[in-house]
Amino acid sequence: MCEVFLGLGSNLGDRAGFLDQAVAAIESLGKVVRSRWYETAAVGLPGAPAFLNGVVRLVTELAPDELLRQTREIERRLGRDPLTRAGSRTIDIDILLFGHKVLSRPGLEIPHPRLHHRAFVLVPLADLAPNFVHPVLGKTVSEMLADVDRAGVKAA
Repeated sequence: MCEVFLGLGSNLGDRAGFLDQAVAAIESLGKVVRSRWYETAAVGLPGAPAFLNGVVRLVTELAPDELLRQTREIERRLGRDPLTRAGSRTIDIDILLFGHKVLSRPGLEIPHPRLHHRAFVLVPLADLAPNFVHPVLGKTVSEMLADVDRAGVKAA
């Protein structure tokens, strides 16, 4: 069993509904606990609707590649265009941390390479695991959060 953290986001349609459906689908993969939902501006997408974001802690037996396959399938079922990785979307599921594994290969990088720069990920991650230590940076989630501007992240 491995403790995994997934980042979830939605900025189209019934955002909370898509997030809740994603969490329900992820529950089929193992034991799940989720953060609160947070609303944030769409980073790097001027004029796009605001995102609702959160983090899920998943305890699973799946290997990283299988988890990626499963999360991509959940995204597809919830209306995500598999060819569009950036832009507005019904659902986005990112593997943030996979225990203390470090992987880097095409299509899968763990820990998520921009995790430590994103308040919209770190704020909900701190709800669940403030003392989790980033396996590359050696900083806790709380320490990483202290290094970013979280002014645009508000509880939904």
